[in-house]
Order: sequence, then C-alpha cells, then structure tokens
Amino acid sequence: MSSPKSGNPISTPSTPSKTAALLHPRNRHQGRYDFDALVKDTPELATFVALNPHGDKSIDFANPKAVKALNRALLKSFYGIEHWDIPANYLCPPIPGRADYVHYLADLLASSNKGVIPQGAAVRALDIGVGANTIYPLIGHAEYGWQFVGSDIDANALIAARTTINANKGLSTAITLRQQKSQKQIFKGVLSTNDYFDLTLCNPPFHASRAEALSGSTRKWRGLGKAAPKQNNNTVLNFGGQGTELWCEGGEAAFIRLMIEESRAVSRQVFWFSTLVSKESNLPGILHALRKANAFTVKTVEMAQGQKKSRFVAWTFLNPAAQEAWRKARSR
Repeated sequence: MSSPKSGNPISTPSTPSKTAALLHPRNRHQGRYDFDALVKDTPELATFVALNPHGDKSIDFANPKAVKALNRALLKSFYGIEHWDIPANYLCPPIPGRADYVHYLADLLASSNKGVIPQGAAVRALDIGVGANTIYPLIGHAEYGWQFVGSDIDANALIAARTTINANKGLSTAITLRQQKSQKQIFKGVLSTNDYFDLTLCNPPFHASRAEALSGSTRKWRGLGKAAPKQNNNTVLNFGGQGTELWCEGGEAAFIRLMIEESRAVSRQVFWFSTLVSKESNLPGILHALRKANAFTVKTVEMAQGQKKSRFVAWTFLNPAAQEAWRKARSR
C-alpha cells in the first residue's frame, strides 16, 4: 500500500444526532438531509420534496423516481458527481450506508498501514458487482483518490456505469470496468496474472430466488405503509434491482462461499478481500469457510445506519512478512 497523498479535506460533523452518530465518523451524511441545500444544487429534486407528517421536508422513499433524484443530488453535492443516472428498475441504493462501507474499508487498510489511511491513485480496489449505479467507486475515488476496477455480469449495467464515468471529468482514468462472463465465477475471468489489488469489496446478491426477492420487497412496501405497485402485472421492487443484483442460486451464503473458495487462487494478488453480509445468520458458515480456506486474518466489522444493522467480513492470506513485502512493493 502507498503512503497517503494530499486530497480533499474530510469533514467530521461535531454534533451529529443520536441516529446519525451510528454512522462512521467520517461519513458526510450525518443528521437529516438538508433538502434546501440539495435542491439548490439539484433543482429537479424540488419536484419530489414535501412536508412529511412530522412537518419536516422529505421525499416519498417508496417512489423510485424520488429516490433516484435524491441520489443524484447527494452525489453532486457531496462527491462532485455532475452527471449520474441509472436505467429504470436497476438498483438505486441508499448512499449513506454505501459510504459507511467505504469508510470502514479505509480503516481496514489503515490497520495494516501503521494506522494511516492510504490515499491516492496507487491504491487499487476491485468492486465485485459494480452495478449500473457505480456507487462504491464514485464514493471511494472522491473520498480517498483510490483507483477502481468494477466487474459485473450484466452488460447493460456496465453500459450505464460507463456512461456515468465518461460524463464526469477525471473518472475515465480512475475507474475501469470489466465484464464477468460466467455466473459461476467471481475472480476467475476478471483478474489477470498481472493484477494486484489492495482491496476487494462486494454487495452480494441477497436472495436465493426471484420469488424470495419479491416476497422481501412486498414486506418492505408494507413497512412503508403502501401496497406493492404493479408494472406489467409484476411487483415493482422498491429501490429497484435486476436479477443478478438481488438473487443467485443459493443466495448470499452460496455466493460468499464461492468468493472465499476462489480467493485462495488469487491470495497473493489481493491484500484484503471483503464482502457485505446482510444476514447475520450466515456469519457462522462464512467464518467456518474462511477457517477451512486457511485465511491468515479474518475480521468482522459491524455497521449501523439508523435502525438498520449491517456488517462486512474481511480476510487476508498474507502473514506479517508478506504484508510488509506488499507495502514495500506497492510504495515504489
């Protein structure tokens, strides 16, 4: 890993709310959204802003168009992304939680870099399942100057991601994209023998089937106090999402087990592997798989955004001597 390079100052709010305090301290999205400031930067958002039952300005989070407009405004105001869009029905993730993962990953890198967060273009990260939204590379590059490779199996998602990258100054040299051709592979077919990454990250498919994904979406619609809407006689998924973004055979647990198995083959090409784990009940099986894979160090990092609890698991095969050799080689 490289030594830090100068970049944009990172703000840490001095008086976050009780709920916001659960976010990572460097997360820019502490407290309530300032809709007046967001609308000033992104006027189109005004169409979706109204007073909620508590008398506060907000949007209808059950409206995909409103959520997309909010994301566009957040990316512009906080990360300098002037142009961002995703096709209809693709995953439109809540940005504060995605930013939390990035900041905790920065802390992970610091833990093996004498407590200093490595910044700049010498740090390379691989986003497995980058999606049409490209959220992790956009945030990671804006906050820390890291270089990203984003892989995805969906060609249309990559087209959308490339449109965003090409539409924003400086991103075409910071973020590159690769298509994974096989649904049964994760690192294979994406990494070449000359690739080295300080970090991999992933938001794996959560569900084991389309039916399970639709059931989960219906519960979320009920939680929002609304009936699940229909489009062409199909239930609309809140926050969107295509098949490969939401489900795979065996669900999250099977996907992560495959990732762990394949990580052994590229154990000397990656310093830290990581993946989100949505279902806490999957953790014991994942940790068992990592023990079987002989990972040298395994870490589970808990996160929280409001009432939502989440976590990621990170592992490395590098022992202290190999880690030191990596740092020396990557800092040249």
